Amino acid sequence: MYQSALARRKMAHALIEKTLKEEKITEALRTALEELLKVWDDDRSQAASRKVQAELRKIEHPTETLKDLISQQDCLAKKIVWIMGGDGWAYDIGYGGLDHVIASGEDVNVIVLDTEVYSNTGGQCSKATQRGAVANFSAAGYAKCKKDLGAIAITYGNVYVASCAHLADPEQCVKAIREAGSYKGPSLVINYAPCINHGIKKGLSSTPQHVRDLVKAGYIVLYRYDPRRRAQGKNPLQLDSKKPDFNIDPLTKAENRFAALKDIYPAQAEKKYPQLVQDLKRIYAYYADLAAKK
Repeated sequence: MYQSALARRKMAHALIEKTLKEEKITEALRTALEELLKVWDDDRSQAASRKVQAELRKIEHPTETLKDLISQQDCLAKKIVWIMGGDGWAYDIGYGGLDHVIASGEDVNVIVLDTEVYSNTGGQCSKATQRGAVANFSAAGYAKCKKDLGAIAITYGNVYVASCAHLADPEQCVKAIREAGSYKGPSLVINYAPCINHGIKKGLSSTPQHVRDLVKAGYIVLYRYDPRRRAQGKNPLQLDSKKPDFNIDPLTKAENRFAALKDIYPAQAEKKYPQLVQDLKRIYAYYADLAAKK
């Protein structure tokens, strides 16, 4: 879809140049077209394209060139392309494709709705599943650390990366989405999304406070990595989470996917809960260290 939008805009650009050079048009349309070309790859092309569209609608008997331009008028403005998917796709079965897209350097944006489990196919564990979580194929608790998709993307250096939890901090999430959309290059926004498979005991209506507790515990680390800051002499990574207390009781007691481990396999819970805490401490320390570098 992104490549097709680029192709159509390239065609529209050529038609505008041809129109300005060869067609007899009104001064208002000429001015509108010239203004659009000046901001062609800019967000200001949105407003400029509307002026052109208004003038095109006034044409009663368009030439073949103008007919072609009118047929492409929906792609005169710069397009902001978003690719949306779940964690099973992004972390696991579709990761190769995702990695190819962000490595391309193209101006596309990806948002991952991270439920930490294959939600749509029955709740199987994925590479986004946290250590100790009970899911299909990990009945005794997932035995590995969750894959850090954001850290992998950051290593490219030219990818905008954000970790968000919109229920805990909607302002940070909206800020990340706006920054990603304005960044001229690949962007990856990972948003923690509570799911029915988590088995939140108080129900999904309680998730805003629950997710805030998870951020406080360090279960979710909020950050924004913006490569543009490097050119300003600033650290690209901005850590938006406060230092966690690493108290995972709100998680292990409030969600059935963790509470079930203690009920069914208490020995595994005694082993894996401390390992989960160590995972969270290591991950937070990694991002805190990145944020502290000059």
